[in-house]
Amino acid sequence: MGEGGAQSPKDAPSRNRTGVGDLGYNWTPARPAGSVRLPPPTSKPPCSLRGRGKPGENAGVKIIRYLDRAGQAHHASEQPDGSALVIAGDLFGAHQVTARRAEVAKLLAPVAPVQMICIGLNYRRHAEETKAKIPEFPVVFFKNLGALQNPGDPVQLPTHLASHEVDYECELVVVIGKTCKNVPRARALDFVLGYTCGNDVSARDWQKQFGGGQWCRGKSFDTFAPLGPRLVTRDEIPNPNALTIATILNGERVQDWSTNDMIFDVSTLIEFLSGSTTLPAGTVIFTGTPHGVGMARTPPRWLRPGDSMTVAIEQIGELTNPVVLEGA
Repeated sequence: MGEGGAQSPKDAPSRNRTGVGDLGYNWTPARPAGSVRLPPPTSKPPCSLRGRGKPGENAGVKIIRYLDRAGQAHHASEQPDGSALVIAGDLFGAHQVTARRAEVAKLLAPVAPVQMICIGLNYRRHAEETKAKIPEFPVVFFKNLGALQNPGDPVQLPTHLASHEVDYECELVVVIGKTCKNVPRARALDFVLGYTCGNDVSARDWQKQFGGGQWCRGKSFDTFAPLGPRLVTRDEIPNPNALTIATILNGERVQDWSTNDMIFDVSTLIEFLSGSTTLPAGTVIFTGTPHGVGMARTPPRWLRPGDSMTVAIEQIGELTNPVVLEGA
């Protein structure tokens, strides 16, 4: 997943003739020397590109989803002064920013996904720390939609199907904005609505020992997919593979890297996942985690009740969730 601000990965010739253009090529993404220090989330006003999020325009730049005081869910466009303007219409279709101020009673995950597709072992340093082979093709698994969690709400450590090895994973999450299929790599980002922070919380024991050889069980417990706090539209992040990314656990920076370390960059993932497969608008793609996960530490650092996790991604912001026991 990763990257910093260095050059983008090189394209190589196609290895097959199945319509999956650049799939499986061998390139080594530029990697920053040493740990990348994450700057504070940007506070600059929206850029002067299309969809700046002003009244009468399409929603642009920074989008939140929230409950109002009546318990109704809405989207809104964040403004430079910290307020938000209500978005009318369908975020994945015709929509417009109104002049009406949003009354935010509770912040929600910025989208309600129609499906959550995840990529494993997509950072070179993470593959190395887990002693896994560099994959030839993207490693794909899914999270249950019921795993979605909001910013600020607790991640629950399972107690019924108990896990004692729950781990954090900071991830850049891509939101598909237009239904697509068989997308060429060169056009892949045209189908992206925007990007947000995600935490691919993982019960390693259920992932590796008790899941029948599949990862989905250990990745799909309730609350195991926090998203947020906002969606930043693609025109604000022209290169998603040039962002610093980190996990901060109880104030300690335990993951700290760059999305330029991804083995398969965002465009390649969309090309691969859309091959002979429809990706509906509202699909979210967890793009993998960098090195520094708790499982790879000596001794392993598993999540405990009372922990606080923050995923921080340059140009997007910070997603924070406390940790509690299920049923607490």
